[in-house]
Amino acid sequence: MFPSVVQTLGSWRQITRFSIYALVGMAALQAASQFCLWALQRVALRARRWRPVIASQLAGNALSKIAPGGGAMGAALQYKLLVQAGLPTGSTVGALTAVNLLVFAVVLALPVLAIPALLRGSVDRDLLQTAIAGIVFFAVASGVGAVLLSTNRPLAWVGRAVQNVRNKLRPKAEPLRELPTRLLHERDRILETLGPRWKRALLATVGRWMFDYGTLLAALAAIGSHPRPGLVLLAFCGAQVLAQIPVTPGGLGFVEAGLTAMLVLAGVSAGDAVLATFAYRLFQYWLPLPFGLLGLALAPRSAAGQEA
Repeated sequence: MFPSVVQTLGSWRQITRFSIYALVGMAALQAASQFCLWALQRVALRARRWRPVIASQLAGNALSKIAPGGGAMGAALQYKLLVQAGLPTGSTVGALTAVNLLVFAVVLALPVLAIPALLRGSVDRDLLQTAIAGIVFFAVASGVGAVLLSTNRPLAWVGRAVQNVRNKLRPKAEPLRELPTRLLHERDRILETLGPRWKRALLATVGRWMFDYGTLLAALAAIGSHPRPGLVLLAFCGAQVLAQIPVTPGGLGFVEAGLTAMLVLAGVSAGDAVLATFAYRLFQYWLPLPFGLLGLALAPRSAAGQEA
């Protein structure tokens, strides 16, 4: 993966292609994405104060991107800081687990929303049309998520469909039989953790990905590239899955190689794909790292005087 990282970071010399307004806009979109994640965690943790949530997330996120073990190390650090702030141990574990499940479930579901747009064929779009298409994607995601969280039959149908496909693709393997039941059970665990504010949590989850996706679109638009939003959404979701590969922290190298290749398939020129990937990863991966030290400095060191 090292050549992919070198190639991506080597495009920094072309940063002058981005106007100051574009860079500020991308930074604002990433800040909004982070705020949505903090709001989601605050709902799941049922914490009254923002400081323990923000500080622990910043520190855990930074560690997950530099330490061996990636996400596991970051989650352990965030848990430790939250417990030091006075949050109960048992419910904190459940809350962080529910957050991770909900966040990853949404990003796995997003590619399905791109299918109708792909079936429409190639359409030239300007920045406004692309932004509107992105908003529509995530508005639909909010509606679908609300249905799946509030009713049983659609989620059970999804489970049966996935189960049938998997069993047909792997006829010699042990067949899945309880996937719909397991999905409903995990959904109920998430709802139990989130409580009556699950709708707010769902909107925060969708917002977390909407603003992150917007950062990538803004990077492409800033260099004059306007590919089809549906294809960019597929590339974006693929990059998030690659980021989960535990071989390197934060998917370093895998994301750069995968996102660049998928953007090229979406119709972006090779040079623009590398530059857009660099700009996106600059704000999404590299710039948050120093804020981990800030999170450690701000994290409460004892439960005294803290109220969860």
